[in-house]
Amino acid sequence: MKKTSAVTAIRESSEDELKDRLKRLEEELFQSKLKRYTNQLENTNVIKAARREIATVKTILSARKHGGEKQAARTEKSEKSE
Repeated sequence: MKKTSAVTAIRESSEDELKDRLKRLEEELFQSKLKRYTNQLENTNVIKAARREIATVKTILSARKHGGEKQAARTEKSEKSE
């Protein structure tokens, strides 16, 4: 999945879905780190990808909390209607 489509999918998710996704990603990150330390992880890029996705989800949740995300959504809707 491309980076922009992943961010778009995250932005379209509800707050509850984002919180569930965050919990799942944190658990996946923990399991991947555990596998890395026991030399069972073949692809270490999984850790980097999980950390980045966690950061994206946290950023969007924070923006929604402070009202920044709502303004961005309104701007996109107004651009589409023009």
